[in-house]
Amino acid sequence: MSNSEPTRKEYLEYVEQLTEYDRAYYNDSAPKISDVEYDQLLKRLSVIEKNNPEWIVDYSPTRRVGYKPLAGFKKVERDIPMLSLDNTYDQDELKAFFERVSKGLDGETSSYVVEPKIDGLGVELEYKGGVFTRGSTRGDGRVGEDVTQNLKTVKGVPLKLREEIDVVIRGEVFMTKENFRVVNNKREEKGEEPFKNPRNLASGTLKLLDPRTVAERPLHVTLYDVVAGDRKAPSHFDLLKLVKSWGLPVSKHNTKAEKWQEVWREVEEWETKKNSLPFEVDGLVIKIDDFSQRKRLGFTSKFPRWAIAFKFPADKVTTLIKAVEVNVGRTGAVTPIAILEPVELSGTTVARASMHNWDQVEKMSLSKGDRVVVHKAGEIIPQVLEVTVGSGAKPFERPKTCPSCDSLLEQEVGKVVLQCMNTTMCPAQLVQSIEFFAGRKQMNIDGLGEKSVIQLVESGHVKSLSDLFLLNIETLLTLERFGQLSAENLVSAIERSKKEASFDRVLTSLGIRHVGGVAAKALADNFLNFDGIFNLVEKETKEAAVETIVYIDGIGDVIAESVVSYFSDKGHALLIRRLQKHGLDPTQVIDLAEKDGAFSGKVFVLTGKLSAPREKIAKEIEALGGKVTKSVSKSTDYLVAGEKTGKNKTEAAAKHGVKVVDENALRELMSQS
Repeated sequence: MSNSEPTRKEYLEYVEQLTEYDRAYYNDSAPKISDVEYDQLLKRLSVIEKNNPEWIVDYSPTRRVGYKPLAGFKKVERDIPMLSLDNTYDQDELKAFFERVSKGLDGETSSYVVEPKIDGLGVELEYKGGVFTRGSTRGDGRVGEDVTQNLKTVKGVPLKLREEIDVVIRGEVFMTKENFRVVNNKREEKGEEPFKNPRNLASGTLKLLDPRTVAERPLHVTLYDVVAGDRKAPSHFDLLKLVKSWGLPVSKHNTKAEKWQEVWREVEEWETKKNSLPFEVDGLVIKIDDFSQRKRLGFTSKFPRWAIAFKFPADKVTTLIKAVEVNVGRTGAVTPIAILEPVELSGTTVARASMHNWDQVEKMSLSKGDRVVVHKAGEIIPQVLEVTVGSGAKPFERPKTCPSCDSLLEQEVGKVVLQCMNTTMCPAQLVQSIEFFAGRKQMNIDGLGEKSVIQLVESGHVKSLSDLFLLNIETLLTLERFGQLSAENLVSAIERSKKEASFDRVLTSLGIRHVGGVAAKALADNFLNFDGIFNLVEKETKEAAVETIVYIDGIGDVIAESVVSYFSDKGHALLIRRLQKHGLDPTQVIDLAEKDGAFSGKVFVLTGKLSAPREKIAKEIEALGGKVTKSVSKSTDYLVAGEKTGKNKTEAAAKHGVKVVDENALRELMSQS
C-alpha cells in the first residue's frame, strides 16, 4: 500500500491481510510475518480507523476487545441442541458400539473419524454473510449464554470468513498446559487460589464479564461440527476440510479408520501420544463419517447412535512423602512443595508435587512417610490429592520465618499464602526477581540464567537489582561460571538493555504486584517516566494518588493501590533512584507522528475543575493529535489548570518549564487548528 492517504478499498485490504495473518498464526501455527511487522500493520490500521471512523467494519482485528464490562449474559435458545455423547472407558463396550452400528446398517461397511476430545468448554459460533455475529456457550445443550464479546478476544476465532456464507459451527474453547501454568503461577504469587485444571480456567475465563480481562488470558478454539452440515458435504471428514478452507480452526490430529482394529490401534496410540500434546485431551470421539449412514442410525432419547466418546482414565499414582520443602517466590509467597519417593506419572518421573498452600498441608495432616495419591493437574503440574495411608508421624508445620532471610512471615486477611515482606533484602526473592527482571519480555538480558544469578547473589556481588549495572568483566571473571567471552557478553547485554528498554518494559520488569505488561503500558503512556509517578505519590495523599491512577483507562483499584504502595515504599524508591543513577531512566516514547492536528506531538495534563468532564476534554485534545497524561513531567507541554487547581501540579510545571494555561486559552488553541 502507498504512503499516501488510503482509500476505503485499501483499508478493507488491510483488514483482510491482517485477518489472514491471524489465521496463519493462531489456526495453522505457520506465521507468515514477524510479530514486529504484524504490530506495525495493526498500528497503521488503527490510525486509519481513527482518521476515518465511518469506515470501521465489525470484523476489523482492532474490534476484538470491548471497552466496557458486561452487565450479564443473555440466554441463547437453539432450535438444534448441542447433544452430549455416550461414553465408555472400556474396550469391550467400545467394541459393542461398533457391533450396534454394524447391525443398524445391516452389515454395510462404514468409515469412522477419530478426533481427540479436547477438555475445554463447548461453544457455538454463528456467521452471517461470512461475518461473526454471535457466540454462545453450550449450557444445557438447548439454552446457552451469549459470550460474543468474550469470544471475539480469542484470536483463533475469525471475525470474518474467506467466504460470505451463513453457517453455525460448534467446537471447544480451551487453554494450553503452558498458559495454564503461567496463569496459576501468577495467581499463587498474588496469594490467590490456583485453578484446578485448564478446563476450569478456560470455562471461568469465557464467563467473565469484562472482555479486557478475557483478552489477557490466551484462549484457543478448535471446531468439530457444523449445524446441518450434511447440506454442505457428503461426509464429516469432507466437511472439516471445507470448514478449514473457510479459515476456521480444525484439529490437525483428526484421522479416519475403516475397521475395528484400526480404531482400537488409534486408541492405544493416543494413550501415550496425549501426554506430548500442548493441550489436555481426556479421550477420543469416534464418529461415523458418512452423513447418510448417520441419518439411518438416528438417535436414542439422549445420544446419537452414530458416535461415542472413549474416555481415558485419569493418570494417578500413589507414592510416599519424604519431606515438605519451603519455597520462596519472587513476590515473597512462601509455599510448600512435597518431596516424593520418585514415581512414574504420565510418561515422566515425578519427585516433587505442588501443595499450593499451608492450609492444604494442615487439612491433610500431611506427615513424613504418608502414602499419597498424586496426579498431574492439567497434565503438567504434579499435585498431591489425598493421603491414603498415614504414617503416624508428627504432621508438617507451617513455617513462622522465611527460610531465606529469617524474617517473620505474614498472612494477609482473606489470603491463603504466607508472605515474606522483606522484599528488598531477601536473597531468595532477589534471585527470582533478577531472573524475572532479565526476562525476554522485560529487560531482555541474555546470560542471566538461574545458576548464574544464584552465584552472583551468593558471592555478594549483587545485593539489589541496581547492582547488575555495576558489574564489570573483571568482577565476573572471579566467578567459576564465567569465562572471558561470557563475561564480555553479559556486560554488553546489560548495557544494551539500558538503551533499548522502554519505560513500560522497565515497569513490568520491577515485578510490581498486579502490574503486568498491559497495565505497565497504560501507566507508562500516562506518566512517561519514573519522575512522573514520584511527583504524584510524593505530593498527593495516598487516596488522591490512587484516585488519579484509577482514572487511567484499564487500571482498576487493586492495580492503582499496588502502584502507590510500591512507589511510596522507601526501599523501592531507593532502588529506583539507584537504577536512574546507573542510567536506567527511560521516558516513554509516545508516537504522535501520524496524528495530524494543531496538537500533534503535544502532551497535556488536565487539573482542577473544568467546564466539562476531563474525559470529554481529553478526547477533544486527542482528536487534534495531542496526548493527555495524568502527571506533569519534563515531557509535558501544557498544564491546563481549572478552578481549585492544587499547588503540587503548578509547582511541578514551574520546575520543568511547562506552560500553564486556563481552559479559555486551551479553547483558543483549539480554534486555531
